Formats: sequence, structure tokens, C-alpha cells
Amino acid sequence: MFTGIIEEIGVIQSISRGTKSSRLTISANKVLHDLKYGDSVATDGVCLTVATIDGNTFTADVMAQTLRNSTLGDLTIGSRVNLERALQLSTRLGGHLVSGHIDCKAKITNIRHEDIARWVTVEVPQETMRYLIEKGSVAVDGISLTVATLEEQTFSVSTIPVTQEDTTLSKKKEGDWVNVEMDVLAKYTERLLGFKEKETTSSKVDMKFLSENGFL
Repeated sequence: MFTGIIEEIGVIQSISRGTKSSRLTISANKVLHDLKYGDSVATDGVCLTVATIDGNTFTADVMAQTLRNSTLGDLTIGSRVNLERALQLSTRLGGHLVSGHIDCKAKITNIRHEDIARWVTVEVPQETMRYLIEKGSVAVDGISLTVATLEEQTFSVSTIPVTQEDTTLSKKKEGDWVNVEMDVLAKYTERLLGFKEKETTSSKVDMKFLSENGFL
């Protein structure tokens, strides 16, 4: 799990492409501290597993499913990516619980400025809108953000200067694609309520049921 508070911006140093997969080599500084083989690093919001560490770089393998469902397949040498190490139990949860499992790729449809704030509007598939509420949490390229406004198929976030300076979101333009992860708590709630509804429907006990099953 992650917090959505980006630790630093890494740079793609090399990409080794397989038939349907790729291996990324990423240069970094801060996230390499205490990092070891098998650790998780959120890369533009995607949970990747460290395969090797060499000097100021680490590598991670990206399978076909991840390439299809995230923007990692669009990366090139020199691309900048948001990095965050996995959450520790002693870490302050400054953002929200982020799993690193991307729900969709989404397009930035509008960017505007309001004094110090930079507003970013993102269009997402209709089926994902049910997980969003105003003032709720959403992760965009791994960044924990607050949903400021909701429309029929878009949501907007308003970013402060710290977020603009410490993440890659400030470099995004209209038409660029980002990774979006909805609040995992909303998805768990929906799943549990779905099972509850099925149980209520299928577990009806009445006199007819008792009679047919030999209880009367």
C-alpha cells in the first residue's frame, strides 16, 4: 500500500521491450534508501516490484496487463515519473490509502490557473464515476488528490504549489494521459454491499421454506 504522497521524481534511463512486456530502468535518489530486491515502488501510481538495484538506478518488470491498463507503455527514455516507496506502519498517512492498482487510463481535458492553484480536469470511463464523490480522494499518476468538482464523466482537482513542484502533474498538458486509481475503500464498500444484497435475496426464510425442508 501507498499514501499517494510522492517522494521524488525519477527518470527513465532505459527500456527493454519484450514481446508483450518491458523492463524499466529508473534513476532515483531518495527512494533508493533502504530499497531492496522485491520491494514495491509506485511508479506513476503503478505498483512495481524491484528486480535489481545498481548504483542510483533500479529496474522493474512490467507485464502485458499493466502495459495495457496504464500509461507505462507510453514511457520513453528521459520520461519523468512519480515515485513512492511502499507504506510503513510508522509512516504518517498524509494522503489516503493507495494500492497501486490502476483502474483506468484517463485523458486530461482542461487545465486552468486560479491564482496559486492549477486546476486539472480529467475524463474517465462512465463506469468508474460511481467511485468518486466531491471532497473525496483519488490518485492521479500516484498523487493523492481531492476531488474538487464532478461532472457527468469528468472530475477536477485543484493542485497547490507544493504538488506542482514535487510531481510531474505540473508538466502535463491538455490531451495527455494519466493513471487513475479510485479510492479502494469505495470499491470494497460496493463489493460488500453487493454480497449483502445477494445474501438478503437468497436467504429468505419463511414458513414455506421451513416446511419444504423438513423443519415443520
